[in-house]
Amino acid sequence: MKKDTAIQIIESLKKDYPDATCSLDFSTPFQMLVSVVLSAQCTDERVNKTTPAIFEKYPTVYDFYKMDINTLEELIHPCGFYKAKARNLKAASKMIVEVYDGVVPNTMEELIKIPGVGRKSANVIMLEAFHNPQGIAVDTHAKRISNRIGFSKETDPLKIEQDLIKVFPKKYFYDVNHLLVWHGRKTCIARNPKCENCSIKDFCKNKTK
Repeated sequence: MKKDTAIQIIESLKKDYPDATCSLDFSTPFQMLVSVVLSAQCTDERVNKTTPAIFEKYPTVYDFYKMDINTLEELIHPCGFYKAKARNLKAASKMIVEVYDGVVPNTMEELIKIPGVGRKSANVIMLEAFHNPQGIAVDTHAKRISNRIGFSKETDPLKIEQDLIKVFPKKYFYDVNHLLVWHGRKTCIARNPKCENCSIKDFCKNKTK
């Protein structure tokens, strides 16, 4: 896809979702990291219902570092896969405290070294916590829309991201990260897309109406 076409699509989506932003609630970079880890295979809505009580009592990386893993498992149980997520969060807090002096690193290279933080999560943290997007987080919504619209023919999220980076100038990374998620949740739904309400349907390869 040509860059001008891709930009035209994003500009159209910006008009549809002028308030598109991150749907996870957090106050600090570490809380953003925790929320992103918990959001794996879990809805942001469920995460936002779970984290307030946790962050009220355990707001810092040092609190997680000292917390008993059984307590952590119980706290994050509603978000699913709680044992694996608890292990990752304990290991992440240990690394941040012992290697980075309690400060969440603000580079992609360092973030992806942290347990439980892959490239997609690192992209989200760089965007939301540090306001310095380095790429585009490809979740299920971004993947679906990228394939349907023609941004990418790939199925691997990492390859899709590279295709997106090729067609979007960096100044659009902030918008692309949010708009693909919002459009996927509200209009370009997986099983029953609302094609009649889609402003970019003329570009779609899978439109039904």
